[in-house]
Amino acid sequence: MAAIPLVWPPIAPLVDLPGHMGRFRVQQSLADVPWLGDWFTFQWQLIGNLGVDLLIVALEPMFGVELATKLIILAIPPLTAIGLLWIAREVHGRIPPTALFALPLVYAYPFHFGFVNFALSMALALNAFALWLRLARLGRIKLRAIVMVPIAFVIWITHTFGWGTLGVLAFSAELIRQHDRGENWVMAWVRAGVHCLVLAPPALLMILWRTGHSSGQTADWFNVRAKVMWLLMVLRDRWELFDLASVAVLWLVLMKGVRDPRIEYSRNLAISTLFLIAVYILLPRIVFGSAYADMRLAPYLFAFALISLRPRAGLGMHHAGMIALAGLAFFLVRTGATTWSFLLYDQSYKQELKALDVLPVGARVVSFVGMPCRNQWYTSRLHHIPAIGLVRNYAYSNDQWSMLGGQLLTTRYAIARGFSHDPSQIVTQEKCRGEYWRPIDRALELTPRHAFDYVWLIDPPRYDPVLTRGMTAVWRDGNSALYRIDDRTPGVRITPSEIP
Repeated sequence: MAAIPLVWPPIAPLVDLPGHMGRFRVQQSLADVPWLGDWFTFQWQLIGNLGVDLLIVALEPMFGVELATKLIILAIPPLTAIGLLWIAREVHGRIPPTALFALPLVYAYPFHFGFVNFALSMALALNAFALWLRLARLGRIKLRAIVMVPIAFVIWITHTFGWGTLGVLAFSAELIRQHDRGENWVMAWVRAGVHCLVLAPPALLMILWRTGHSSGQTADWFNVRAKVMWLLMVLRDRWELFDLASVAVLWLVLMKGVRDPRIEYSRNLAISTLFLIAVYILLPRIVFGSAYADMRLAPYLFAFALISLRPRAGLGMHHAGMIALAGLAFFLVRTGATTWSFLLYDQSYKQELKALDVLPVGARVVSFVGMPCRNQWYTSRLHHIPAIGLVRNYAYSNDQWSMLGGQLLTTRYAIARGFSHDPSQIVTQEKCRGEYWRPIDRALELTPRHAFDYVWLIDPPRYDPVLTRGMTAVWRDGNSALYRIDDRTPGVRITPSEIP
């Protein structure tokens, strides 16, 4: 059931996903489409952010970039749900009814944002942690040590965040296991660390990666306001009141575990939750140039707190059944709402992508996607839709990330100057405080026309039509338009007298 929202849309409407799909097109077609090499550099290297990229290598020859991506993304929510339920079963001996309230978190805000390598690594980490618990319960410690070494490498390569989270969870669980075996807390801490050394070898790869040719800062520590905000936005999608009410339901269930004498928290998973909370507090917002690092962990705080709940012996079957029905109803309502939301996003995707029907293969396109300055709950998810032009038409897209060492792809299209990569595709009505985005009029004025064949305006803010002088509209739909550049005079400018 967790896969249902993703079944219909050909392109999962996740903010960053189309941009990633553009990179997949380059990695798969660079050898066969020579002009891609004029625009982008793609070089395979061992970094901790390759999960979907590597799966695309295996699946794209059979299914193509779009269907291969869809199949991979379709698997992530069910894998996440399986991991959560498996962990609950290993700790409690059965799946408690309260665990159903955790299932809507498979569509938490970080997943909607399109952090797909991260989401896949967390799904794998949850299942690996469940296996860690199972092998410990069965007394197969040596076997656990053997199988966890390759598992740790696989998860690190998928995304480093999942590997780090697995380490935190495994240590917290082993700490409790050692203490329950009679060790004092100091020795339990030491022994837990020793057992977790089997997860440590990828740290060598981490050192090599971050000491090589890489860019990206680590910044914005202890931003309390942002951390509180991420907890409120954990189920953020389209309808603010509905999403906030859903978060309130999660808090009510967690409070029931505190106030209801018939429900308790498992000490094992409660400790794991506390460890995750500590990591969440200590994590900066930006790690190695990747933004929203702490936000990504927020849904898993809720998920572990929820699956740590269990009924006490005094809770009757009727009451447990009512909790289970409530949890199932909550999951069904959230799944239905997410499905409808994704269908609406899919309609907007199809509307905007009609422009590609008149776009020649190999065209050089500069795209401008409208964005409000104010942080609105609902977002159009069109931020990286220009990359589908790269996927389908092998056209240049200025929305690709270019971060040395953080991605395998970097842009090399020098004549595009400041319009070669993300976030040059984002435009606003006026200059936004604290943002790099250009106002739409300024972007159109400064566009190096000699570097591009087309200008693609995607749901743009209001702009001065004088700035499209020398262009011909070849497609329109509402505010969106695709212009062919006829006048390629370098450095086209406007003067105050030309502005009405």
